[in-house]
Amino acid sequence: MVARNMLDALPIPAIFIGEDNRIRRSNKKAQDLLNMRIDGRHYVTALRQPTLLDHIEKTMVEGVAGQVSFIHTEAGRDVVYEVHLERVVTDRDTENGVLLSFMDVKSQEEAGQMRSDFVANVSHELRTPLTALTGFIETLRGPARDDAEARDRFLGIMETEGKRMNRLVADLLSLSRVEDMARIRPTDKVDICAVLNSVRNALSPTADARGVSVSIETELEPPVLVAGDLDQLAQVFTNLIENAIKYGRRDGTVSVMVSRMPMLPAFKGSAICVSVKDDGPGIPGHHLSRLTERFYRVDNHRSRELGGTGLGLAIVKHIINRHRGRLRIESDEGQGSKFTVLLRDDQ
Repeated sequence: MVARNMLDALPIPAIFIGEDNRIRRSNKKAQDLLNMRIDGRHYVTALRQPTLLDHIEKTMVEGVAGQVSFIHTEAGRDVVYEVHLERVVTDRDTENGVLLSFMDVKSQEEAGQMRSDFVANVSHELRTPLTALTGFIETLRGPARDDAEARDRFLGIMETEGKRMNRLVADLLSLSRVEDMARIRPTDKVDICAVLNSVRNALSPTADARGVSVSIETELEPPVLVAGDLDQLAQVFTNLIENAIKYGRRDGTVSVMVSRMPMLPAFKGSAICVSVKDDGPGIPGHHLSRLTERFYRVDNHRSRELGGTGLGLAIVKHIINRHRGRLRIESDEGQGSKFTVLLRDDQ
């Protein structure tokens, strides 16, 4: 016997159709899915997709288990369910019928598509420098064998492309490590001001090369403590400050401000805010929501020219998520960009 409370105990939508072709039982998830009360109705009036109806009839008559796709529109988008059909036979003929269970496979399809896109992007990113290296090697072995000037020029380009591949592999490994640790919340106490000063010192050659000054200001008495992973937070601010130096105005200024927000509803308490602002050309608004996607670039040519891998902000997002923090991005064309990291206050 298929009891109502048995179907309610299932974590997925489920429907039991009796041999009289009427829906005998359905759980709340199935009723929510179909947006109607369906118990007692003929299954044809509730489940109107021809392919599903054909499979129900086949399972009912032949007793053969099966599965079929069921497409349902939710919030303006199609959600694909995989419906499993099983013939149910009990000691009481009145309780025989077909049990339908609905599995949401849209998320699995999206995950599969994301993996495919990721592999395609990595392949594309590696193919360009590898093609360049192969071409230069062939040229150096052939026409440029005895051309010292060409050899030096080609070797310089080969070194640049090799470093680019090395950065890409390093970022891929870093992203993988961050994702592996996503559910482990950091508990060490980290002084944000000390991290920022260390990052500024490490990036001083890059800043000097572009004539950029990096200022760090705070209205708080040090140490400014947050619960975090020291190395990962250093990576976050290295990526943000380095981006501000590279994509901001040459001979410009990068301003880093540390402050405290007395109450952030998402944290149910105070937050430490670290904003990194440049005085560059800014980012068009339609790009902002996609900046943290893997391999997404506002300007492909300029990003590659400056050594970007397209993974820096994706890594930043994952690290901040691991810290249960927030990342806010503001930019107006011609007015520069500001990236703000919000972390839980651990004072």
